[in-house]
Amino acid sequence: MSSILIIVFAPLLAAIIGGLGNRALGNTPVKLLTTGALFLSCALSWPIFMAFLSGNAEATVVPVLQWVQSGSLSFDWELRVDALTAVMLVVITSVSALVHLYSWGYMEEDPDQPRFFAYLSLFTFAMLMLVTADNLVQMFFGWEGVGLASYLLIGFWFKKPTANAAAIKAFVVNRVGDLGFMLGIFGTFLVFGTTSIPEILAAAPAMSGSTIGFLGYRLYTMDILCILLFIGAMGKSAQLGLHTWLPDAMEGPTPVSALIHAATMVTAGVFMVCRLSPMFETAPTALAIVTFIGAATCLFAATVGTTQWDIKRVIAYSTCSQLGYMFFAAGVGAYGVAMFHLFTHAFFKALLFLGAGSVIHSMHHEQDMRYYGGLRKKIPITFWAMMAGTLAITGVGVLGVFGFAGFYSKDAILEVAFARGTTMANFAFWAGAFAALLTSFYSWRLMFLTFWGKPRWIESEHIQHSVHKTPEEAGEDTTGGYAPHESPWVMLTPLVVLSIGAIFAGFVFKYDFIDGADFWGNAIYFNENLMHALHAVPLWVKLTATVSMITGLFIAWMAYIKDTSIPAKTAEQLGPIYHFLYNKWYFDELYNVVFVKPAFWFGRQFWKIGDIGIIDRFGPDGAAWVVMKGSGAAKRFQSGYLYSYALVMLLGIVAAVTWVLL
Repeated sequence: MSSILIIVFAPLLAAIIGGLGNRALGNTPVKLLTTGALFLSCALSWPIFMAFLSGNAEATVVPVLQWVQSGSLSFDWELRVDALTAVMLVVITSVSALVHLYSWGYMEEDPDQPRFFAYLSLFTFAMLMLVTADNLVQMFFGWEGVGLASYLLIGFWFKKPTANAAAIKAFVVNRVGDLGFMLGIFGTFLVFGTTSIPEILAAAPAMSGSTIGFLGYRLYTMDILCILLFIGAMGKSAQLGLHTWLPDAMEGPTPVSALIHAATMVTAGVFMVCRLSPMFETAPTALAIVTFIGAATCLFAATVGTTQWDIKRVIAYSTCSQLGYMFFAAGVGAYGVAMFHLFTHAFFKALLFLGAGSVIHSMHHEQDMRYYGGLRKKIPITFWAMMAGTLAITGVGVLGVFGFAGFYSKDAILEVAFARGTTMANFAFWAGAFAALLTSFYSWRLMFLTFWGKPRWIESEHIQHSVHKTPEEAGEDTTGGYAPHESPWVMLTPLVVLSIGAIFAGFVFKYDFIDGADFWGNAIYFNENLMHALHAVPLWVKLTATVSMITGLFIAWMAYIKDTSIPAKTAEQLGPIYHFLYNKWYFDELYNVVFVKPAFWFGRQFWKIGDIGIIDRFGPDGAAWVVMKGSGAAKRFQSGYLYSYALVMLLGIVAAVTWVLL
């Protein structure tokens, strides 16, 4: 397990050298260094994962250094490696390595490539720190590290105002969630007297049913702790209420979107809940909240995704929806199923984002799908890669025969929610089933608008202004419209590799994740009875996701292939409902009124009244005024006449004697 040190610290070393060397080293050396470090970490991660799958590995802890010793608070920097860590290692390093390679082509014309690749590697290191944490403080270190790196990456194009605003938004919204996470860590240390995750999980069952004083009430201890921890997960994993940063994160370069949305930052919350699953199992109210928030997020994001025109924004809301699936799977107690969907989702969502980046690259950075159309013959490799991703996310498959990745993981989530049988689980099942229909609709809508129909890019002023004017100079076709081109091989190779994962990841690993009590060991809480119930659900439950997929596909085909006038007519007929969904349920507008404007008003008051009116007036400005007036008065005594100085001395002596006598 000494290889775990290389896996974690190789990206950090590459980030430091590449970041400090920057342009002094040059583009190619920095790209070689950072990409090579990630492929090395990836190559070392897969044997660890396969060893746990085969039962030839045991959980272990690798010490790094002594960290903090302060009174009763003591913890070291140690890297924990178990089945849960092994899953996250292959997900993070595989996707990150491919994103690094893909970025060679996508960022080829950017003048700040060394800085970009250094940020990517720093992001990966922070995420690896998070998933290998053996105590909550170390996890929080990685947690905040990915928050910092996401700020740097989303705002990478810092000369672009919208990118800066999106980076700030992501940073601020995540701070709200992180406050809950910090309070949860503080409370956990207060209750258990340690931040060691194994010690906390071992002691958690004994705390079931205990109460604690909180805000003047007696509440269940474990419910309070788990709810606070889950608030942190809501921020990082963009659950309903703290989700608003995720779509705006699209302002960063497309490789950043793939890395954040597929394998790193947004999965941190799901990982944390699964890592602390024995804790959450003692908190039924907290689990009900996790289930409800997950199901509500799943449904909310899917409804918004049906109305968006920006290709990256559609996939972003898809990510938000799929994270909701993972959370309500964890909420009903199926942590292995939640991790299975996290695993398969990493492949097909990274594939969809990088595929979208390939489309954007070929269309001169146009992201509006209304200006696409007919691209399947122009960029065939990208088309087939995105087709594989779409088949995976919509859950295409034949029961008992074969299915794409999402067919196994998403179906398992719906089945386990039904098998759980509680009121909240039933709500999650029906919300998830309807979200599956919407997922199929907006996914095939994206494919039809992008790759089928008549070419509409000639109508895009952005594209026409970004190319040369003559067909010969621009590589245009004889019709006078711009001819999109396929991406370079460094961008297409990751698409091919991820396509393999999107096709086979579910079929190959389904039994290990869903039924693998031996595989998981003590890494998560594994409910064998619930897994048996999952397989015993009625046939109509097993077919629900497939029926939803077919229904969504049919509606999308009717609206965007057979009769393209349907979408405009539907939007007009629905009116307020369409605008409600298109404007993302007006969450941004609501938060602007409730939080942003009052915050700016208070800021102005503190600035004008507190800072300028009080602090500056009676502080530096007041002191300067006193000095100015005092010096003006004092200079009158500097007359140059001896009797003036004698008078001042005499008055001073009189004053001093009077002070002593009194």
